[in-house]
Amino acid sequence: MELRRDVFQAIADPTRRAIITLVALHAMTPGAIAENFDSSRQTISRHIQILTECEILGQEQNGREIYYHLNPKKLKEIADFVEPFRKMWDDRFNKLENIMKNYPGNK
Repeated sequence: MELRRDVFQAIADPTRRAIITLVALHAMTPGAIAENFDSSRQTISRHIQILTECEILGQEQNGREIYYHLNPKKLKEIADFVEPFRKMWDDRFNKLENIMKNYPGNK
């Protein structure tokens, strides 16, 4: 049975979110990614593996080096899932703001 990682569990980890932020700017090797953290290279490699399994990161071979890059399609899927909730909370906060503005004690 193939283990399929959950993308939301993957992005829940702050180190993995930091890795996503790093490779969003440009593709990087595992060593270059690891240089930005106090964790061991092995730990960072595990984080990269999880992000790759979730297809948040893609990889390309360039000579002897592997470069990891952001998969924007997967991030769009995440954003599309979150968007209705963001809109709902924006609407609720706007309604609350209007109530507070019109409250007799706030005039």
